[in-house]
Amino acid sequence: MTCIIGLAEDNKVYIGGDSASGSSNSWTVRATTIKKVFLRPPFIFGCSLSFRMMQLLRYRLYNIPEQHANYSNEEYLVKEFIDPVRELFKEHGYARIKDNEEEGGSFLVGYRNQLYLIDTDFQVNESLDGLRALGCGEDFALGAMKALEHLPPKKRILKSLEIAAYFSGGVMPPFIVEEGK
Repeated sequence: MTCIIGLAEDNKVYIGGDSASGSSNSWTVRATTIKKVFLRPPFIFGCSLSFRMMQLLRYRLYNIPEQHANYSNEEYLVKEFIDPVRELFKEHGYARIKDNEEEGGSFLVGYRNQLYLIDTDFQVNESLDGLRALGCGEDFALGAMKALEHLPPKKRILKSLEIAAYFSGGVMPPFIVEEGK
């Protein structure tokens, strides 16, 4: 239940999300006050799946080292950002370890004008077109974002969230869009 849309454009990162909350094993959907999109400078986050993961990233993620001058943004995220996230998830009971494989959640992170997907295996992945989406509304959102390329970024994301909500019962307003640097 969710739709998160991220866009890196014009030297900024925009992330928008819906407010759907529900159980994966029921048809009940309610709007939540928990923000799935939030700023934690120098980062902007957009999260799906677990509200626990969202709250840990928003309220408990500390001690991220500064970026070394000789690191690319991707290298910095891989070397300096991911380990504190993994430790946070383990320390607070969110990480799952099975058959010696560690798993977290999927979320988007904007950093220094670039948008990355952090996947469940903690890989750092940037798409070539600067566009990502997560959740049950992902496919609808990506199609809408492509079709609405003529709109400014925030309007484009809001309209795409509306379209995802029209087609998916797991996506609902209110919608929020944040802009990161």
